[in-house]
Amino acid sequence: MSRVIYQINLSSALGGAEVYSGTFTRALLARGWATHLITLRSASFWNRLALPESVQVPIERAEHALQVVPQGAILVIHAPLPRAVLAALQGRTTLIALAHQALYEARWPAYYELAHQVVPVSRHVIDTLTRHGFKAIWPEPLYAAIDLARHSEGAGQVVRGPLCDWDSHKPRDRVMRRFAPLGTRLLRAVQGRNRFERRFERRSGLTLGIVSRLAPLKQFPLLFNRLSAALRAAPHVNIEVFGSAVDYRSLREFREAVRPLGRRVRLWGHQSDVARVYPCMDFLMTGLPEREALGLNVLEAQRCGTAVIAPRAAPFTETIVEGSGGFFYTDPREDGGADFARLLERLATPGFQPPAPLLDTDHLVRFGVDAFADRVDRLMQSLVSSVAA
Repeated sequence: MSRVIYQINLSSALGGAEVYSGTFTRALLARGWATHLITLRSASFWNRLALPESVQVPIERAEHALQVVPQGAILVIHAPLPRAVLAALQGRTTLIALAHQALYEARWPAYYELAHQVVPVSRHVIDTLTRHGFKAIWPEPLYAAIDLARHSEGAGQVVRGPLCDWDSHKPRDRVMRRFAPLGTRLLRAVQGRNRFERRFERRSGLTLGIVSRLAPLKQFPLLFNRLSAALRAAPHVNIEVFGSAVDYRSLREFREAVRPLGRRVRLWGHQSDVARVYPCMDFLMTGLPEREALGLNVLEAQRCGTAVIAPRAAPFTETIVEGSGGFFYTDPREDGGADFARLLERLATPGFQPPAPLLDTDHLVRFGVDAFADRVDRLMQSLVSSVAA
């Protein structure tokens, strides 16, 4: 029985699926499986995920995967690939689609469709796959592990990082990428050092934090449009945003949505060491639920002792125990943010004691590295047995 598992993730930017790929790789190695992770040579962020160099197989283009994946291999796919490459691999390998996305409309990545089996990362993803007619679904959610094994690029305080992942295919983004550093220097000169903070310092009041890429699936602009009235009525609440936008349009839309809150919202850009970020806030704030597959940041926050506030819906109801890990509120698209406003009043009550996620050890163990490695091992044992049969 071969214990060599091939993986491929040709993403050009670091996100939750890439962090998951690193954790998945370590889980395979921990349970005695050899693995090769195929990545883009130009994607330098993999060096920050604490992976052994021996498992990484960098390639220049997607088509080159056909040269490094052998006949009969099990290939775990973590990110989209061209349909032609998938079709060529389908006939000679067993394709396993790691479903890092929930399906919220009648379209999906081609690798979901052409895979021999789809492996979801949450019960919520299973439900969306089932609603859209997928049959070959691994029945156990492959919940992510809380894995903070990432290399930091610095030490000490949290400092402002890049606000945007510039899309080199868009002329506007190419121009903005070139002139963004100059604009930042000019802004600091005009506004003065006190108005353009480079290093994070916590402000008085209640701090709600976002630790996420500003991506369309998170729906942050829509969320803040619905919560705007409640937040304007709570001037003691500050919003700190840690994460870069996926492109300039996403950054612009987010800024427009939070403009009514003025300087109470600060953007800190990409952060390499998220374990340093979570203690900077009183509560982690999620985006809207239905497009979210799991919410790795929700698990990381709790592991760092930071409680979470989120709309009361899957997948957040799978990863948060109300009262110990955080609080839920009614989706503001249903009540205009009224329940969120009541929650803010509760959090501001004198003597209020916030949840202590670290005390819920059973919950944290469920999403621990060892439990994840066991889930991965069960999946691999089943796949290898079915291929051999």
